[in-house]
Amino acid sequence: MEPVLASLGCLGPLAVFALIWGLSCLKVVNEYERAVVFRLGKVLSAAKGPGLIFVFRPFERAVVVSLRTVVLDVPSQDIITKDNVTLKVSAVVYFKVVDTPSAVLKVENYYYATSQIAQTTLRSVLGEVTLDELLADREKLGQRLRQIIDASTEPWGVEVSGVEVKNVDLPEQVQRAMGRQAEAEREKRAKIIAAEGELLASQQLLEASNKISQNPVAIQMRYLQTLTEIAVEKNSTILFPLPMEFLSVLKKLGETKD
Repeated sequence: MEPVLASLGCLGPLAVFALIWGLSCLKVVNEYERAVVFRLGKVLSAAKGPGLIFVFRPFERAVVVSLRTVVLDVPSQDIITKDNVTLKVSAVVYFKVVDTPSAVLKVENYYYATSQIAQTTLRSVLGEVTLDELLADREKLGQRLRQIIDASTEPWGVEVSGVEVKNVDLPEQVQRAMGRQAEAEREKRAKIIAAEGELLASQQLLEASNKISQNPVAIQMRYLQTLTEIAVEKNSTILFPLPMEFLSVLKKLGETKD
């Protein structure tokens, strides 16, 4: 009887140890995660999850990778544009893991690697454009950056869904020069508009004079209308304009006397 009790006493700690070991082998994988399991150093064919998975410790090891979209803030980079303007540009990169085993096996740290690729690509691509192109074609440049970064991260199982140029810090001298340029452009447009107005006014006056010259009575009617407009203002002095024909008659009389 005593040997049986002794054996049962030995099984108690073993059962507790087995229970603890079994619980440690259980792992919960969330819906947005996948687990890459290594068995004796070799990766299994497919990632596990979501849900409860069993990892046979110590012979198996699980690496959990998130499948959610990651927002990567690219810090400000010193850029020299094609027209030799020095400025700082920051951007935002949106990416996610689409191939979990590749993200674990083919790169040491896919987040850090994507960040470095984004920084170097941002400097190289924006260095090939002028300042005006950078300020006017941000969307087009973002698409170009996305294509280049996505082609570099595709072997790692990382898909880049979007790149946006977030902020462009211009030097103070460049800002003043752009302000003077914008002011000169506004003055140019104002002068052009004024000149177009003068041209249209002269054309209208020419048409009006042609119509009035067809009937001499129209000139007299316009003369009386002008006097009526002056009288409405209750002025103490009223100016009567002399017709140009009267002045020409006086001139002819002066020439005849000579």
